[in-house]
Amino acid sequence: MVMGDLPVETQLLVLGDGPGGYAAAFRAADLGLDVTLVSPEARMGGVCLLRGCIPSKALLHLAEVGAMAAEAEQMGLDLGLEQDPPVWDLERVRNWTDGVVEQLADGLAELCEQRGIRRIRGRGHFAGPKRLLLSDADTSSIDFEHAIIATGSRPMALPGIEPRAEGRIMDSTGALALADLPERLLVVGGGYVGLELGSVYAAAGSRVTLIEMADRLLPGADADLIDPLHAHLERLFESIRLETRIESAEEDSDTVRVSLSGPDGSEAATFDRVMVAVGRRPNSDELGLDAAGVETDDAGHIRVDAKRRTSAKQIFAVGDVAGGRQLAHEAMAEGKVAAAVIAGQAAAFDPRAVPAVVYTDPQVAWCGLTETEAEAQGVEVRISRFPWRASGRALTLGAADGLTKLVLAPDTGRVLGFGAVGRHAEQLVAEAMLAVEMGAVAEDLALAVHPHPTLAETLGESAERFLGHATHLAPKNG
Repeated sequence: MVMGDLPVETQLLVLGDGPGGYAAAFRAADLGLDVTLVSPEARMGGVCLLRGCIPSKALLHLAEVGAMAAEAEQMGLDLGLEQDPPVWDLERVRNWTDGVVEQLADGLAELCEQRGIRRIRGRGHFAGPKRLLLSDADTSSIDFEHAIIATGSRPMALPGIEPRAEGRIMDSTGALALADLPERLLVVGGGYVGLELGSVYAAAGSRVTLIEMADRLLPGADADLIDPLHAHLERLFESIRLETRIESAEEDSDTVRVSLSGPDGSEAATFDRVMVAVGRRPNSDELGLDAAGVETDDAGHIRVDAKRRTSAKQIFAVGDVAGGRQLAHEAMAEGKVAAAVIAGQAAAFDPRAVPAVVYTDPQVAWCGLTETEAEAQGVEVRISRFPWRASGRALTLGAADGLTKLVLAPDTGRVLGFGAVGRHAEQLVAEAMLAVEMGAVAEDLALAVHPHPTLAETLGESAERFLGHATHLAPKNG
């Protein structure tokens, strides 16, 4: 659609079409606002859909299927597998993941059209508190009454170690492209991105070495949830090196030579590829925020209040660009709050908990107050754990090393937090989230009838254990 040089006028400008942006735009349109959505991407969905959450989970599913096939052989199901690990046909894998992304992106575009939202492809920067200038677009500018900034974030690089599109040093985007399967891969960073993508490459046959600067994987998560994952990854990866950093990297046409430093000193090593996954930085530096009167913190995150309003009262910000936990579902919730506020409704983003899931094998999921946070804050809590070795469903899944835990107020039994590690842990966090948000107590979870045999029972039995009478454990509080 060619719009020429005349400025577009709109009630609400949404800058960015990732989860936070499209959720805000859809909600605002549903509330009757005239909405214009601007993004440089050809397809909707942002990093999460196009180069992040969705393609990575598709690849992790393939990795899990391969692991389950190997387990099935051990359980007595002869699948006739001759390759260990299974051979990944990269072209077919890429075609499949691309098809998943395309279907979801096309669905978002259709929903956008059905809601009457105007979409403009281009890059925008503010020329004032109520005007956006566009480049690489069919129109020159947009005048708006309100705006929501949802431009997301991008992978952070290390000094002197810059990923390049055609190079052997990759960021998460390059790793998801699956250009090849390196024989030896170095993963820099033990957060969820490094663990997930490292697991994919290891499942596909790469010899993976992972380094992490902290003294454990997933720093900040509870240790009892990470221990089973660490044990599994030690078997899957060639090496896990904690308290280790990369000092330098030099690549040639075939390899990357790196210098590593750790507790035992420095050493040189050679890998076929290196993936850097050390965090993300907000996409706020090229938006002309000064012209709009929008303030940022020292890290470049846009400052917002609970209504997602910035220092410019007519401009809001949601998702990674405004900091927070950098989770897609958090951005979506924030976007809906901003849209409601702009539409004149009373709304604020003030959840008691935001769930997090790491889609490794085993998965790790948690929400609310963690045991680690309680210790750091001096909050008195009681922890009730239910080991999955006592779960019939976990044993049928070959997941006996799993664990479900509740963080509870010692006097009232109120559910303050939750954690789980094991296959399908992602399915347990929703019930726990509801319990935290509603201020439920242990008795509420214990009295709720859970289907048997399911992993969901472990929530009820964790609550029962707090009360002193877990059905499938000896009567001892834990």
